[in-house]
Amino acid sequence: MASTETFPELPLFDLQLQPQDLEAVAETLRSGWLTLGPRTAEFERVFAEHLGAKHAIAVSSCTAALHLAYLAAGVGPGDEVIVPAFTFAATATAAIYCGADPVFAEIVSREVPSLDPDDVERRITPRTKAVCIVHYAGYAADAERMKEICDRHGIALIEDVAHAPSATLHGRKLGTWGLAGAFSFFSNKVLSVGEGGLLCTDSDEVAAFVRSHRSHCMTSGTWDRHSGRTDTYDVVGLGFNYRLDEPRSALLLSRMGRLEQEIERRRELTLRYRSLLSGVEGIVVPFTDEEVHTSSAYVIPIMLEEDGSQGEVSSRLRDRGIQTSIFYPSIHRFTAYRERYPDVSLPITELASRTELTLPFYPHMTNDDQDRVVTALAEAVRR
Repeated sequence: MASTETFPELPLFDLQLQPQDLEAVAETLRSGWLTLGPRTAEFERVFAEHLGAKHAIAVSSCTAALHLAYLAAGVGPGDEVIVPAFTFAATATAAIYCGADPVFAEIVSREVPSLDPDDVERRITPRTKAVCIVHYAGYAADAERMKEICDRHGIALIEDVAHAPSATLHGRKLGTWGLAGAFSFFSNKVLSVGEGGLLCTDSDEVAAFVRSHRSHCMTSGTWDRHSGRTDTYDVVGLGFNYRLDEPRSALLLSRMGRLEQEIERRRELTLRYRSLLSGVEGIVVPFTDEEVHTSSAYVIPIMLEEDGSQGEVSSRLRDRGIQTSIFYPSIHRFTAYRERYPDVSLPITELASRTELTLPFYPHMTNDDQDRVVTALAEAVRR
């Protein structure tokens, strides 16, 4: 077998910042004000306007946004939050932070790896306080149906929009369908700055709760005191240090100007990828070409038809210098969750986790890069 040294590396993700991005951060560093301040407030204004939401509150991570969203929905000890297991662990972990139990529900299928509304409704109990849908890979879950179910049962709908900034359903931005939407600006995300997150909401009460609790429930922030608006503060509750800092906000503001352009490029590359992958036997490609046009086109997930071949196919691609990942292992199969919830069984989700591979993808990927990935994948699956 050829050594990996023979092949140039193709990473799963690759981020290219522009000179104006670097200058925006440098200007912030030169200003001498680095914690939560005016640049963060401006980014919140721009992002809320972009979403068509009344409020956008920047926080330190999407995990923090989910935690605050659940708390704002009234989630507490003894409550339940219905979540998918086919997602990053934070979707469930944030419920445990509140003292609640995550209740894992099935995805629809490997072709539609989004939370199944019918299964969600079957799992609603008197303890259910909220449902969190995940817009996996940047494609809309059935937020409309899920909102109808939640409204009928008097429970909150929370959206995990970590993958899907600017994606839409029926012309409406994802993150604006429920009580709150939680976004991620982690290093590998569509709008990435390293660490960071945001909560959006149309509720004045939720917004006030989140703004207070992200900064220790203080009645005034450091910027207020620095700028002379006040010289003291009170602490009115048990809050957290979930603030976003100014350099990251400056970088977000700079990158926001290219967000739609980069997403459009992602969609073009996704459609080309999908066309090439349609000729590869032995795989399932989730979602449809039509859905690409309203997605954020975050990642390229495929499902291997042969159960048990995931590790071998991934290894063969790695030998060709092609990095892959698994989006995602089932949360309920992790050690910490097996110990807490040993009886969870989700056959569709578990099959998806055992057969999914995420392929290399980023906006500056070339046609030659894509051709190389698909050719290597076809060979790896066929062997």
